[in-house]
Amino acid sequence: MDHELNEEQQRNLEAAAFRRLVSHLQQRTDVQNIDMMNLAGFCRNCLSNWYREAAEERNIDLSKEESRERIYGIPYDEWKEKHQTEATAEQRDAFRTSHSHGAD
Repeated sequence: MDHELNEEQQRNLEAAAFRRLVSHLQQRTDVQNIDMMNLAGFCRNCLSNWYREAAEERNIDLSKEESRERIYGIPYDEWKEKHQTEATAEQRDAFRTSHSHGAD
């Protein structure tokens, strides 16, 4: 790397990139979590879990529902009602296949 960042600069850039990722996912309600899991191995729920785990590591009390709302931008149940579709047989099969690796 040509440009050295100090710890604060790196943290600020990472935070900005994270906020942009969250905003992008909030806008792309057409992208289903199961598709994200099948293609990338993580989804909005994973991101909310990582967010909550980071809070716990810092002794910040944040519930599962609160962390999901921060990632989804609205309460999770509302997001599911408005945007989540029933997974197709193909999506479920792909999920089973992609998550069976290494489970031996």
